[in-house]
Amino acid sequence: MAGRGTPATALLDKQKVRHELHSYEHDPRHASYGLEAAEALGLEPERVFKTLVAEVDGKLAVGVVPVTAQLDLKALAAAVGGKKAKMAPVPDAERATGYVAGGISPLGQKKRLPVVVDASAETFDTVFCSAGRRGLEVELAPADLVRLTGAVVALIAADA
Repeated sequence: MAGRGTPATALLDKQKVRHELHSYEHDPRHASYGLEAAEALGLEPERVFKTLVAEVDGKLAVGVVPVTAQLDLKALAAAVGGKKAKMAPVPDAERATGYVAGGISPLGQKKRLPVVVDASAETFDTVFCSAGRRGLEVELAPADLVRLTGAVVALIAADA
């Protein structure tokens, strides 16, 4: 496992949370990081979640939705008690989370941001999300993802 550690994996290890890491060769030409992960690992795309950083009323918040869906910005804003949301500029998202775009994990972020996990995650025994690096996914129970991120669970996914 040398060289594979990230703040996300360190948090999981420290909290002694059951999880499994899955790595794949990232192709920089692929159009979608999340769909690439699902394809490369042979997973149902509905079980693979992407981490998106948005600005809600001027403050950053995180939405975790299936890679097959879009983030419903209005629903995200409502879930964190805000009115208006828009996608955050990539440099802001990277600075706040400590991760690079395409490898942003909801776990182990540099700054503790409000997190909302789409309710569809609860329909699976385990889900996959970025482990903090392109080409590295972590599989864990949705309840652990929610607990470790302090997330609110809400319907925030919209059809792509």
